[in-house]
Amino acid sequence: MNKTLQSIAVLLLLTASTAIQAERVKDIASVAGVRSNQLVGYGLVVGLDGTGDQTTQTPFTVQSMKSMLNQFGVTLPAGANLQLKNVAAVMVHAELPAFSKPGQNIDITVSSIGNSKSLRGGTLLMTPLKAVDGNIYAMAQGSLVVGGLGVEGADGSRVTINIPSAGRIPNGAIVERAVPTQFGDATSLIFNLHSPDFTTAHRLTKSINDTMGLGTARAIDAASIQVNAPLNPSQRVTYLSMLENLTLTPDEGPARIIINSRTGTVVIGRNVRVLSAAVSHGSLTVTIKPTTDVNQPDTPLAGGETVATAGTDIIVNKGDSRMFMFEPGVELNEIVRAVNQVGAAPGDLVAILEALKTAGALRAELMVI
Repeated sequence: MNKTLQSIAVLLLLTASTAIQAERVKDIASVAGVRSNQLVGYGLVVGLDGTGDQTTQTPFTVQSMKSMLNQFGVTLPAGANLQLKNVAAVMVHAELPAFSKPGQNIDITVSSIGNSKSLRGGTLLMTPLKAVDGNIYAMAQGSLVVGGLGVEGADGSRVTINIPSAGRIPNGAIVERAVPTQFGDATSLIFNLHSPDFTTAHRLTKSINDTMGLGTARAIDAASIQVNAPLNPSQRVTYLSMLENLTLTPDEGPARIIINSRTGTVVIGRNVRVLSAAVSHGSLTVTIKPTTDVNQPDTPLAGGETVATAGTDIIVNKGDSRMFMFEPGVELNEIVRAVNQVGAAPGDLVAILEALKTAGALRAELMVI
């Protein structure tokens, strides 16, 4: 057994004994170069029940139909006015997974770009799908599955369920070309963290070095970790399989509050803290103060111990003072709980948070999206 296979065996044993609470490397990072690619194409859907494009308003549909018929040897008279009620111009897009090989099938999505009322019952004709480099990587064709439904009355009234102008074709495209990759060429691999963090990058580097040997991995920056890997393709796949199943505990993110101004959603991180401050808002008076209680055994001979337990006193009044009193170091979840006790709306909480941030009493990043 060579050195690489011995390292893999040690890695397998250590992986099995890792704490369950930790996260796998494959869940927090991805291998550089192992990625999907976007494909897009323009095509025609035929066989619609009178719900196709109105050719007077979508001349590109007529032009596309004429070009297709010419390829089959059908020559239309000059100035022919086509009324194509059963044809719709569409855009087709798909995602080509990493390592897809010619002959494999991928799912595609078809969306109308004209004024077609519905694609239900239609069939997509052969459509080449191109990547950003302009090369054709797949060919799409097949019958659409449309989840939407549209019904229109003679008086112009209409009922629409979901979106009938878009649909999908499972396994509707055949891969014609593989995307080149350098996965097996370089002497090292690079793991990119989904959420860049210096502490997490350090922990991942240390975990790999502790398992595979000192110098195996090195952190490039807060997002990337370079790892030495065997050149043999079979060993490299096994090696990477072991690495991505290593587990570690990612560091917690920075203290941050996210506010969605459109929906009123407020997301508060666990590490958010508040300094001593007072905020006047509405007719509410909320006082939050950390306390320490001492618990003693009932009798001297009970055999118990005297211990101190932390608590929080929350007093809510609806008086004329209209003041929120926050003691230093209070966690924000206690403030949220106090505001909820008096039935305040999320907008009240947002106003309080903005006031605290302006006063410099909020130890967190306030982000409004």
